[in-house]
Amino acid sequence: MTPSQTHWVIVALETFFCPLPNFTLPAPHTCEFRSYERTRPDQVAERIRDADIVIMTILPLTTELLSAEVAPRLKMISVIASGTDIVDLAACRARGIVVGNTPHCNVVTVTEHVFALYFATRRSIMLTHNLTRAGDWATKGSQQRTMNGPDDKAPRTCRDEVLGIIGYGAIGRNIETMAQTLGMKTLVAGRKGAATATEGRFPFETVIREASILVVCLPRSPETLNLISTAEFNLMKPYSLLINVSRGGIVDETALVAALKEGKIAGAGTDVYSREPAEPGSNVLLAADTAELNLVLTPHVAWYSEETFENYSRTCRANVAGFVTAGEPEHRIC
Repeated sequence: MTPSQTHWVIVALETFFCPLPNFTLPAPHTCEFRSYERTRPDQVAERIRDADIVIMTILPLTTELLSAEVAPRLKMISVIASGTDIVDLAACRARGIVVGNTPHCNVVTVTEHVFALYFATRRSIMLTHNLTRAGDWATKGSQQRTMNGPDDKAPRTCRDEVLGIIGYGAIGRNIETMAQTLGMKTLVAGRKGAATATEGRFPFETVIREASILVVCLPRSPETLNLISTAEFNLMKPYSLLINVSRGGIVDETALVAALKEGKIAGAGTDVYSREPAEPGSNVLLAADTAELNLVLTPHVAWYSEETFENYSRTCRANVAGFVTAGEPEHRIC
């Protein structure tokens, strides 16, 4: 249903992640645009109290915050991200609040980050960097053996890799294209538990067993929590790598550390964590005893580029414009 009003209060809660300058609406619509660089959880209720439209990224919008008592005028939420697990969608449906997201905006950037993590782990870049700075090269005369995997073999090249993809959305498809350009063989996994291949996909366990690189790039849901854990690491090849650019909690972090320590896999790179921001005192991946593992950690920045900013801003504006003019954002979740 097309909204009848023409003046809107739009509240952007987290422009720290993606600036939204000069926000305007198509005529005859006008808006009062309130922009906050950062918003603490305890400030959300006050800031959205008279909002018609809320723009946010990672702040949880719970049932309580989405209630008519807290946000009586709220009609639309525009999420600047692909994932919407931080929004209580059931509460939105109950009140008729429309939710839009911004998919495919970071596909190129995340794909490039995947391969940055791949090369960093396959070539043991961080490990040899730290050892070189510590004088280990001069002491031992060579760092070659440091780059060997648990099978004591030198690193493989792209043409010898089999890249397994867990999650075949826009990012997964782009990863497949780049991998094939580099000469890698690719395997796309079907759903865990499915016994047979369908639509060009291979059984989940087959991909786990055969891949020399396993890339995780699927949404977090109750079904995907701890999708990769001890059982999966036990099936992987000793020279295999795990790259995770999905969401924290999909890979069991404790099991990952154990697999690296026990030589079940050769290395891992992750951009996401079970709790963010991650810190050494509360995350096993950042504990002191992981410093000598072939483990590359980045702080949820795989999406970060000028291109992504431009795409997010354009798609967010299109979502809001579509909603105020026709009641339908360009990318609707509910």
